[in-house]
Amino acid sequence: MSIRFDDRVAIVTGAGGGLGRSHALALAARGARVVVNDLGGDVRGEGGSASAAEAVADEIRAAGGEAIAHGANVTDEAQVADMVAAAVSAFGRVDILVNNAGILRDKSFTKMGMADFETVVAVHLTGSAVCTKAVWDIMRDQAYGRIVMTTSSSGLYGNFGQANYGAAKMAVVGLMNTLCLEGAKYNIRTNCLAPVAATRMTEDLLPPEAASLLDPALVTPAVLYLAGENGPDRTILSAGAGGFARAVITETDGVVFKPDAATPEAIAEHWAAIDDRDSARELKAGGEQTMKFLSKAAALQGIKIGG
Repeated sequence: MSIRFDDRVAIVTGAGGGLGRSHALALAARGARVVVNDLGGDVRGEGGSASAAEAVADEIRAAGGEAIAHGANVTDEAQVADMVAAAVSAFGRVDILVNNAGILRDKSFTKMGMADFETVVAVHLTGSAVCTKAVWDIMRDQAYGRIVMTTSSSGLYGNFGQANYGAAKMAVVGLMNTLCLEGAKYNIRTNCLAPVAATRMTEDLLPPEAASLLDPALVTPAVLYLAGENGPDRTILSAGAGGFARAVITETDGVVFKPDAATPEAIAEHWAAIDDRDSARELKAGGEQTMKFLSKAAALQGIKIGG
């Protein structure tokens, strides 16, 4: 089965270099018309230039594809609205959004000012929400949409010096979870990519010998899969160095106590059962957790809930 994007229109944010450039080029090579977005700032999000996005759009056109460039700041609703309007004007629709734009302002939490915390969260989380909001009704009305958020192992598992980045990257998983529920009836599928690649954002974090193995092009197949017509929904796909794995958030079955027995001491005494990983499963909505505890508590106390 060949995954193609003929007649599809894709917006890729932060596509002036690194992972975003790789994603944009690959989508175009498989038939997509691409909006190459990049503010053109540095890794901290400072400065700006249209040249990076224009260069990638030129690459796509030189290879026979169709592309336009746009320098919208993903946190600015008016600029993003203009970018989406430009996409619709040029190509008639928007089918795919890859939220890739990001910055780093690494410091240990004790040394991190709240301005750096808020700025990083704004780009990764709010920027993803702003861009998604701008295309959501278009995708809903055409009954088709594929959205790829970019999370990170720093959010899923933690990374020293990246409290701001990790918080934002875990937050987009929560955004994905709800968008999957709201978009299902409109054929809008939302997934997350957790990439590791040698880019300007990681050049100070990775040893030189690792960089040769971490080509961004080896991550991009994950984006093509997630953004495909038959791609999944509500999936966190990790990718790097040609390897791919699925990250899953699970919850143990747990233990329910009667009200007069629900104490911290009881939790400590029954911790092995509460923490029983063999009973863990993936929940698909917050209400599943509510119903799990309600049904167990009702059965324990002989209470009938509902009809």
